[in-house]
Amino acid sequence: MAHDLKTLAEDFRQKNKSCFILGVSGETGKELLKEIVEMKLFSKITVIGRRQLTFEDEAYENLVQEVVDFEKLSDYAAAFQGHDVGYCCLGTTKAKAGADGFIRVDHDYVLKSAELAKAGGCSHFNLESSKGADKTSGFLYLKVKGQVEADIEPLGFERYSIYRPAVLMVDRQESRPAEWFARKVLGPISSMFPTAMSIPIQSVTRAMVANTLIPAGEKVEILENKAIYDLGKAPEK
Repeated sequence: MAHDLKTLAEDFRQKNKSCFILGVSGETGKELLKEIVEMKLFSKITVIGRRQLTFEDEAYENLVQEVVDFEKLSDYAAAFQGHDVGYCCLGTTKAKAGADGFIRVDHDYVLKSAELAKAGGCSHFNLESSKGADKTSGFLYLKVKGQVEADIEPLGFERYSIYRPAVLMVDRQESRPAEWFARKVLGPISSMFPTAMSIPIQSVTRAMVANTLIPAGEKVEILENKAIYDLGKAPEK
């Protein structure tokens, strides 16, 4: 179904909504923030993270930053108060943080953030997950992703959107072998059409923004890689 995103964006701006973004120091969060700021969809944008970030562009001057300790997240409940829409792009890897650290970030931090967001009045929670996420998987990465998806659902957001992109096509500063391989082998074609293994990061963030504008069909919605790509290539302005 085609959507007039330009008209939807104009209508959305009139609603004077606010949002928060988790994980802006990461590649998806960074790109998502850029997309949201450029489109001027929200009257207030709050970045929640473990450190203060520096932005040189004047477009970011009205950005609100909340610095939190994710190990004591309950102490920072106020940071999650009063947002209509939440975007969670938190994530690390087993290679970077170890198995326990990975679970703590990708499950515990994410779930606690969702709980505080719900308590703070957030009605639409957007979660960046992964292709193949499955709480019964034998692979730790996919199991944790699937488990946190499932654990957030009972919180009862008015709308809960899960995005399951394949390997992200992005020049990431940290080393992630799967992404390096995808960039080298699939890079030339991934921007033209989706594959089962990769997707441009801009397609993911455009899809997250576009989906925010589109009226909800289901209370809980899962967008797989192909759906993300199709939505992300639509004109967003």
